[in-house]
Amino acid sequence: MQLDPLSGWCGDARHCPSPNFNARPQGEVSLLVIHNISLPPGQFGTGRVQAFFQNRLPVDEHPYFAGIAALQVSAHFLIERDGCVTQFVSCNERAWHAGQSSFAGRDNCNDFSLGIELEGTDELPFTDAQYAALVELTLELQRAYPALTLERICGHSDIAPVRKTDPGPAFDWPRLRAALLDKKEEL
Repeated sequence: MQLDPLSGWCGDARHCPSPNFNARPQGEVSLLVIHNISLPPGQFGTGRVQAFFQNRLPVDEHPYFAGIAALQVSAHFLIERDGCVTQFVSCNERAWHAGQSSFAGRDNCNDFSLGIELEGTDELPFTDAQYAALVELTLELQRAYPALTLERICGHSDIAPVRKTDPGPAFDWPRLRAALLDKKEEL
């Protein structure tokens, strides 16, 4: 995984540009937020997350879609169950993933964060391929943005605890942290 600092795009990721972004107020990237998503809920590999982030969700295809189709949201990245990484928004831009949020006393986390969606649910374990891709992507993001220390990697539930539960209890935080530390020692 290689991030081009000028464009903010990873060359090894699939590119699926979303219109749901704007400029970062200060250009700062100092927080990484982990989410989960599946559309319809609990179904994987449907391509509907990509459609949702591009405002192309077919409302009549599933009853759940009618309630979310008008939302304009995005994340920087999606990691599917097979480990495939898709990028929707340049890391230089502000994706609309965190909503009303706060980290370390600072509101509006979208202003200074990157968002990674894992295809999944709060309750189902994530796959080995997803953890491998997440570690590789996170290390590249940390290389490009040194402020993304282990202490500044969190879940959506950490920055919006009243509204959100993801990535959920099935996400293995110790596994992610140990893998990041192990890989850093190898470098």
